[in-house]
Amino acid sequence: MLRDAATGKPVAAATPVMEAPPAPAPVAHAPAPATGHASELKRILDIQLQVTVELGHTKMLINDLLQLGQGSVIELTKLVGEPLDVLVNNKAVAKAEVVVVNEKFGIRITEVLSPQERIETLG
Repeated sequence: MLRDAATGKPVAAATPVMEAPPAPAPVAHAPAPATGHASELKRILDIQLQVTVELGHTKMLINDLLQLGQGSVIELTKLVGEPLDVLVNNKAVAKAEVVVVNEKFGIRITEVLSPQERIETLG
């Protein structure tokens, strides 16, 4: 029987205490990937595309190309005031007009081609 050292009175035996293992450190989990259409859309929205605005074009002979110098003028197929073609990855998607934005050229979209028109530009 165990006795209290100070009083000498008997003390009930204590139940043995088991030491608990230390709590595991919290694990940082990556956020669960979004499911379904939302995650697919998010991936697509982050893709960069090449956007080009075509002022016009022409064909030239190599001989004429070699004759170009400072001050040479090249006539293009577009008429003055005619809408410019907006190309995304070299495919026409819209028409636009030239504007000035903070001393830089810009464009104002005047027409977005319908899906059918865009398909026709592919062929």
